[in-house]
Amino acid sequence: MDLILLLSYLSIILSLLHTNGVGVGVEGSIHTYHFEPFNEVGNAFLLSGGSEGIVASDWNSYIKFDNITFWRTKEAADLHSSMGHSTGLIQAIVFEAADRDDIGGSAYGGTRSICCTPDLAKTTSCKQGEVIRRPSALDLNWPIVLNTHFSGNFISAKMLNQKVNISKTGMYNLFFISCDPKLRGLTMSGKTVWKNPNGYLPGRMAPLMTFYIFMSLAYVALMVVWFFQYMRFWREILPIQNWITLVIALGLLEMTLWYCEYLNFNHVGVRPVGITTWVVTVGAVRKTVSRLLILSISMGYGVVRPTLGGLTSKVLLLGVTYFFATESLDFAENVGTINDISGKARLLLVLPAAFLNSFLVLWIFTSLSRTLEILQAKRSSVKLEIYRKFTNALAVFVIASVAWIGYEVYFKATDPFSERWQSAWIITAFWDIIAFLLLFVVCYLWAPSQSAQRYAYAGEAVDEDDEEAQSLAKGNSDGDIAMTKVDKERSNGGPAHPSSLDDEGEEDKRE
Repeated sequence: MDLILLLSYLSIILSLLHTNGVGVGVEGSIHTYHFEPFNEVGNAFLLSGGSEGIVASDWNSYIKFDNITFWRTKEAADLHSSMGHSTGLIQAIVFEAADRDDIGGSAYGGTRSICCTPDLAKTTSCKQGEVIRRPSALDLNWPIVLNTHFSGNFISAKMLNQKVNISKTGMYNLFFISCDPKLRGLTMSGKTVWKNPNGYLPGRMAPLMTFYIFMSLAYVALMVVWFFQYMRFWREILPIQNWITLVIALGLLEMTLWYCEYLNFNHVGVRPVGITTWVVTVGAVRKTVSRLLILSISMGYGVVRPTLGGLTSKVLLLGVTYFFATESLDFAENVGTINDISGKARLLLVLPAAFLNSFLVLWIFTSLSRTLEILQAKRSSVKLEIYRKFTNALAVFVIASVAWIGYEVYFKATDPFSERWQSAWIITAFWDIIAFLLLFVVCYLWAPSQSAQRYAYAGEAVDEDDEEAQSLAKGNSDGDIAMTKVDKERSNGGPAHPSSLDDEGEEDKRE
């Protein structure tokens, strides 16, 4: 079954590559506006048209305006005669984040204004009723200002189809602004096309598509090795190893779907809500199952105890709660997101996920402590050594995660305008990498082996030597373990016949 899934994933990738034609030049990310309302900000009416990181190219990178139409209210249109030439002005402003201070100004150190006021018109060279714009120190033509006028008493005005070439790599912002107080209630429809040299993907997302290729290959390699061991010792498989197999499959599916979703976005220019929702849902399931797996292992499920007993309902309730919290957060951050600075989820969605993660970490380490105490009391040196390694690895991952959260907060706090967008993809990539590494550690410690079933729930009565511990961890045959026990009995002067091994097996079963 795992092999069939693996082949299916690879066929999906190959079919998409064949259909879309990787490397073919296309236009840019498409921002669609459907009667979007302007908001009153200070002394201006403003509508954000988008924000994206764009890589410089003289002719292959640009922002194109396509069928942009502005609509004013009938009341505003009736204030003018049918013979008027310019009865309302809307300006489209394109500027790089580094030049944001070149838009707007203040008179005599007062409140900063977007539009030129009578006082500012006296002290600066701005024109009253228009956006305040100062030429950039590096290029006098920037920021770009494009004007559109209403005529007569028409309720609509169409912007000329044109494009702005991008010759400098940076984070670019587009705003539509009106300084006319009579245009209250203004709306806009149409679309803009943002072109990067290699496709539709915004600058922040482009590196992630390549990253998901490598992550998919990493999961494929892990799946192949695990599947080989799984089939080799399929008679000795523990329930916990079936759950590990599920997490590997979900991880591979998630990484593959993210790559396919980004590949589709790169060639189509839009992110269909349905496709992205499915990808986000698979990711939420993977995160939930992987955390419940770590919690179950920490409780000793499948190794020290055959079931979770009365804790099963509590674990499942936590899993369902965590799934909905993660699904809501990822949905808000990804579904429909095409701007490079719009992936910030609301605090209302971040807090539940953060609280549940903290609660999970606390419960995991509390359970680990109890499991270690039980193994020490039973003097189960083999399983004790495995759980100590697992505890140490988990502690390292938790410390690394906390440190990375601190760095992420610092990164976003010191870059409010996303000027470091070219390295922002690392924030997302880190969590996928650390999830894979933790899964790799779990696979290494609980890999299928011929001796796994024999030692699943049995507590050893005496300390075994290091060679026996390696037999369980590395998966030596029953024959090797039997010979080790025979040699020990001989050295202690005890009987060395096969019946002693059978008796011990029966004793393990009773326990």
